[in-house]
Amino acid sequence: MEFAVLFGSFLALILLTVPVGYSIGISTLITLYLFSDISFVMISQNAVAGVDSFSLLAIPFFILAGSLMSAGGLAKRLLNFANICVGGLTGGLAMVTTVTCMFFAALSGSAVATTSAVGSFMIPEMKQKGYDEGFAAALAAALAAAAGTIGIIIPPSIPLVIYGVVVGASIGELFIAGIIPGIIMGVVILVMCYFISKKKGYKGTAEKLTLKKFCHSFIDAIWAFMAPGIILGGIYWGICTPTEAAVVAVIYSLFTGVVVYRELSLKKIYDAFLETLSVNGATTFMVGLSMAFASYLIMAGLPQQIASFLIGITDSRILLFLIVNIFLLVVGSLIDPVPAIIILAPILLPVMMKFGMTPVTFGVVLIANLAIGYITPPYGVNLFVAMAVAKISMERMLKYVAALFLAMLIALLLITYCESSTMYLVRFLK
Repeated sequence: MEFAVLFGSFLALILLTVPVGYSIGISTLITLYLFSDISFVMISQNAVAGVDSFSLLAIPFFILAGSLMSAGGLAKRLLNFANICVGGLTGGLAMVTTVTCMFFAALSGSAVATTSAVGSFMIPEMKQKGYDEGFAAALAAALAAAAGTIGIIIPPSIPLVIYGVVVGASIGELFIAGIIPGIIMGVVILVMCYFISKKKGYKGTAEKLTLKKFCHSFIDAIWAFMAPGIILGGIYWGICTPTEAAVVAVIYSLFTGVVVYRELSLKKIYDAFLETLSVNGATTFMVGLSMAFASYLIMAGLPQQIASFLIGITDSRILLFLIVNIFLLVVGSLIDPVPAIIILAPILLPVMMKFGMTPVTFGVVLIANLAIGYITPPYGVNLFVAMAVAKISMERMLKYVAALFLAMLIALLLITYCESSTMYLVRFLK
């Protein structure tokens, strides 16, 4: 009964549009009042203890680095490089949007930031070239969600940092494990874009790929390509921790924006800091109260009960993974990935490990599921961002979103059932 009240009140508050952080705290408070003698102080104690982590300091620095890179001209150069490489193919602008999202998400680590940054460039351009407005907006949203999946798996990866802290997994290994799944997600979206564009008759750009143009655009964007390598290399070779790597990313983004590209003004730097304060404040608030929520679940013994229930349903590894994926897709369509990771990771990880999935693989699978929620109503935050940029209704977008959602599901199944997609690079580099 207490679990029904806990989750029921939480979902009710979400449906009433109460902010996620408050919904988590209030539902925990209600359940403590009705079913437990534990002092309400437990909520504040666990919330403070939950965010008192050196690893979590990486979050604001990665957010700031992404904002500075976006404002400092890196996004524009990635867009130019993508246009040179794939702009001449069928559905050229769709392909450019996809590739740019893949590159930019690896810098920003945020699906929403990717939608806003790349969508603001590409949606007007696609509309001008005759692409259907619904397709342009849906493409930007779905691709940014796919690229957001890449961005929140390949460093800088805020959700993977949180997952690593919650379950005690190696953040360096989690970062490396996400590289191939991120590429898989991008490739299946590219294939779907090709078939949609071919059916709709969307041609490529007139500009042809030449070695001279390729080399020029690559050199112009080389500083953007170097950023993920510096971050990942520093972490994996033990030069710095993820938190220290996040600080390095901030310094690197300031250097490239001010000294190399000279597009980062004091006002842009101020705006980047302001955006970071806003996003990090909301994220930290959710993390703290989610930790309190998860602590109560553990004290009440819910993880063991759910583990026993799931193991009792089936002894088939394939079927269990499918059930968990469906459950996570539903959760991802309702709430933000941050509280979902903190609440669900300790519950589901023991079950998945009993069926042979490593903590690193499960971390990637969990976040890939939740990232798809960025284009799944009612949460679907990327859809709302794309709607605002394209100035069209949700209905115009949904038929295109459905096709791209299907492509992402195919990628998710490959990531789930092919363990080498996550673990090959980890084992190879060891």
